[in-house]
Amino acid sequence: MARQASKSSLLFSGSDWDFKTLSRAFDAIEALAVEELHLDTYPVQMEIISSQQMLDAYSSVGMPLMYRHWSFGKHFLHQDLLYRKGGRGLAYELVINSNPCIVYLMEENTMALQALVTAHAALGHNHFFKNNQLFKQWTDAGAILSYLDFAKGYIVRCEERHGLAAVEAVLDSAHALMDQGVFRYHRPPRLSSEQQREGLRERLEYEERSYNDLWRTLPPSQQGANDKGPDPERKKSLNLPEENLLYFLEKNSQVLEPWQREIVRIVRVIAQYFYPQRQTQVMNEGCATFVHYTLMNMLFERGQISEGAMLEILRNHSNVIFQPAFDDPRFSGINPYALGLDMMQDIQRISIKPTAEDRDWFPDVAGHGNWREILLEAWADHRDESFIRQYLSPALIRKWRFFVLGDTADQPHCQVTSIHDERGYDKVRAALANSYDLGANRPDIQVVDVDLLGDRHLRLQHKVNHGILLEDTSRDATLRHIRRLWGYDVSLAAVDAETGATLHERSTSQIAK
Repeated sequence: MARQASKSSLLFSGSDWDFKTLSRAFDAIEALAVEELHLDTYPVQMEIISSQQMLDAYSSVGMPLMYRHWSFGKHFLHQDLLYRKGGRGLAYELVINSNPCIVYLMEENTMALQALVTAHAALGHNHFFKNNQLFKQWTDAGAILSYLDFAKGYIVRCEERHGLAAVEAVLDSAHALMDQGVFRYHRPPRLSSEQQREGLRERLEYEERSYNDLWRTLPPSQQGANDKGPDPERKKSLNLPEENLLYFLEKNSQVLEPWQREIVRIVRVIAQYFYPQRQTQVMNEGCATFVHYTLMNMLFERGQISEGAMLEILRNHSNVIFQPAFDDPRFSGINPYALGLDMMQDIQRISIKPTAEDRDWFPDVAGHGNWREILLEAWADHRDESFIRQYLSPALIRKWRFFVLGDTADQPHCQVTSIHDERGYDKVRAALANSYDLGANRPDIQVVDVDLLGDRHLRLQHKVNHGILLEDTSRDATLRHIRRLWGYDVSLAAVDAETGATLHERSTSQIAK
């Protein structure tokens, strides 16, 4: 039971807030987070924004210094329509993986809600961004804001010099390839420093002045003169196969002018920045939700939050973790907040009060006692797929009533192949983990060959798993975008991942313009 809170011990009273109250609440929550949960965070910069500004932040993928593009405006109008018609609420906060960590709070929030989202974003997400190995290895939190400032200014200058339509054409094609514009298996280079970017600006200006357009007049007959088919030495010199299409186009396209090449690089850097976030939704949101729920309860038990404020916090918390059943009309998938929180709290339970089943499944965790240490290690070392594969317990599988649905093309009906029972636990856990594996669920498309001294025909290969081919319309549209950036014919061969047999091949020469 919480002790009776005196007015003098409360961090705030009532729903109104001011910056002094926000600061006092943040200091108390941060001190508790360090003392009780041993969190390690970046310095925090908190910004108060309106609902309209929050919608604007939505439209530019949550970044404070994003360049302009028509797709962001389209997204803004869609979100604004849903918000005004009551079809969708707004996020209470927005957090940026940067150093300092920037947290946007809605000015319409009550003080109780501000305390909740401060714990959630400024401490939970912040700790995860700083300590998770994916973010540490694949993003540069200290340089991203200055890089976005450079990128925004650079694209504005390109629009002034080359025209809005020309810049948008490059951005359209680069955006279409963002999912295939990341390094998945080796670490990308660090972002350049401010001094290096100043040198880059000077180099780009020089290249634009000295750019030679003579190659565009190369006769078609000469273009194919040196085509001798696949050449291992040629592929080795180009480091083929290459998984990152944007990187390959940026480095090797002979039709891109220097300013266009730099825009492709900007889009590639931003795609790489968001890549770890797509792999850690359950963990990231679960960590932040566990942190805010734990800290708010601790503050209440210490008498620093009133009963009325705690009831409001619990109501908002319940809304965040609501999970409709699979047969509920509101069901749209697994809520990462709900699954993540349940798994974090389950680890806490197993560590303190394990059952015989828990001891069989988690001998290293059951009865360990120090759940903080286990959670900190999990937050640092795992992504969604590996976290679920290692820590999803039979107790949670039963609670969520998970089952595996088999759906094969040669069968007229779907079939439930595994349920939440003794025989199905392993299969259910493996199937759920696989569903969060980006490597298994994203098309594996790589550059496999090109003769730069011949016809410059760019050859791509799609490794097909389980017979799942690309959708024809989007495939052809994407090939057109690649051709725009490459300048010559592009072909995509679908190859069976197990047998190596070519299933079909599609070339831009076959696609109507």
